[in-house]
Amino acid sequence: MACKEWNTVPEDGLSLSAMSYDNTQALGASTWRHVAFVEQARPVEVTEPPGPGDRTSLPLADPGQGLPAQGVRWLMSSDVCKHCTHAACLDVCPTGSLFRTEFGTVVVQQDICNGCGYCVSACPYGVIEQREGDGRAFKCTMCYDRLGAGQEPACAKACPTESIQYGPLDELRARAALRVDQLHEAGVTEARLYGHEPDDGVGGDGAFFLLLDEPEVYGLPPDPVVTTRDLPAMWKHAGLAALGLLTTATTAHVLPAALAALRKARR
Repeated sequence: MACKEWNTVPEDGLSLSAMSYDNTQALGASTWRHVAFVEQARPVEVTEPPGPGDRTSLPLADPGQGLPAQGVRWLMSSDVCKHCTHAACLDVCPTGSLFRTEFGTVVVQQDICNGCGYCVSACPYGVIEQREGDGRAFKCTMCYDRLGAGQEPACAKACPTESIQYGPLDELRARAALRVDQLHEAGVTEARLYGHEPDDGVGGDGAFFLLLDEPEVYGLPPDPVVTTRDLPAMWKHAGLAALGLLTTATTAHVLPAALAALRKARR
């Protein structure tokens, strides 16, 4: 709500997916921060060995008669634009509508966006979306105006548990790594960071996350790669191909003229 109120983002409306308590389901033109409720069925864990005649910690079904008891684990996720170090959306934008700010974030200027949609297909995370009835692309700006005024983003300011934090990336990475170590010591071995590596497929994310399971469980790509990484090689090959065509065309034009001149000279 803080994001929508500060940035005057339109309401999404209410649509029941009948699949989850998560009704927005994904990031979009009117959902710049997506709070996901991931319901994960898991076997009930046995916390203590059963004593003689004690069946309270055993599976509910008799052996060979059914599945073990199932429980549900809730995984909460607050997803947002990753503000990639190597942002493919920047590479493909033909109007300069997308630009990198002095804070390292990536912002869309709606007054320049022509609605081509190239950035939508270029984003490896599926973050950007064109607004229906408008055509222009919209996404998280990391509250660029607030940053310019020395304030933190609205989402981080409003978060009561400090789950969303803003600050220098190195400090955030160190803080997150310490938190992962604490979780591992507490027995939460599945805890991991996502998007924090500077040498990953997008050069590191400006927004990274602490997950309690595989990225796919949260709807995130396991190995995101900047979609424009092959553009330099493609332009090189295209240039060589164009040069080859030009050479062929020139030869086809000059050679007949030279032969005609030679015949004329012999006469």
